[in-house]
Amino acid sequence: MLKNFWYACEFGVAVTNKPKQIVMLNQRFVLYRNSQGQVVVLKDQCSHRGAALSMGWLEDDCIRCPYHGWKFQADGQCIEIPSNGIGMPIPKKGYINSYPVQEKYGFVWLFYGDLPEEERPPIPPLPEYEDSTMHPIYLEYEMKANYTRVIENALDPAHLYAVHANSFGAGFAQDPRVEDYMIQDENWGISAKITYKNYTKPKNGVFKSFFRPARTQLNAKTSFYLPNITKIESDFGRGKMINYAIHIPVDDNTTISKRIQFRNFFTYSWADSLFVKFHHKVGLEDRVVTESQYPKSIPDTLLTEVHVPADALTLAYRKLRQKYLSMGWGLKLNQSESNNSNREQTRLSYASLIK
Repeated sequence: MLKNFWYACEFGVAVTNKPKQIVMLNQRFVLYRNSQGQVVVLKDQCSHRGAALSMGWLEDDCIRCPYHGWKFQADGQCIEIPSNGIGMPIPKKGYINSYPVQEKYGFVWLFYGDLPEEERPPIPPLPEYEDSTMHPIYLEYEMKANYTRVIENALDPAHLYAVHANSFGAGFAQDPRVEDYMIQDENWGISAKITYKNYTKPKNGVFKSFFRPARTQLNAKTSFYLPNITKIESDFGRGKMINYAIHIPVDDNTTISKRIQFRNFFTYSWADSLFVKFHHKVGLEDRVVTESQYPKSIPDTLLTEVHVPADALTLAYRKLRQKYLSMGWGLKLNQSESNNSNREQTRLSYASLIK
């Protein structure tokens, strides 16, 4: 897991004036909206006896601990202890951590790290969110898998015909080859454009109605943005679809993917349920395989597993992640993100790995 990045932690509509707990980065956070509608994010652990503040209540834009009623401001400072006598000072350590917050693209983002504001990496762009021709749906699902494996699954172009054989992947069955592609550097990320020249019209599923010829060209662009964001843009002639996903690392073995899917075809609201159902079907197909992978997290060294040319994008992800781990941006909460990995191995060229 990485620090010093903005983490989308929840859909904005899910945060109200009732304290809400979310678990991310092996930690608990409490979210709520104040009387001005602004989101506040605090550590969900009272500094007194460790009770979850998310079980408490709001009062004057502050949050009360459910155990002894300690009252905390939005900046995490304790301003009242009911059991104290009049004039008794608040202990200097009577505060809890608070976090910088932004709302953007329908998500609440918190900054986790120690960089000053002017040095923080930006939230990556999502121009489709403001595009009225792109119709969105919102969904999420959980995997009992490490977030690094979930991210690689989203970036991997070669698994489609096998894992998704009973959904959209059937179109790749006749020609599952992945042609060579180039990796492009993005701001705080990477991307690749991949063309599938012989994509076969699906025999079933929600997409079968949108392919006229038996075979068509499917153009896709897959992007990754640090620390945990994937974006897949698919253009199949009669329509365009974008899957934007935040893969939240709950703990070492649990990931929640919160997603916005955009489409510029069949944009009727009554059709949303069809796309949600299909998206969950595809997600279940991914989940079965991803939860089976071992080790749970991607290896710290690139030579631990075998690689082929189609893996260029996932290898680029591993290299980018290792770059920031080697800079000391890893969270030392567990052994899954050790900064003691062999840095020399990360400098190996792709050519030497694809054997």
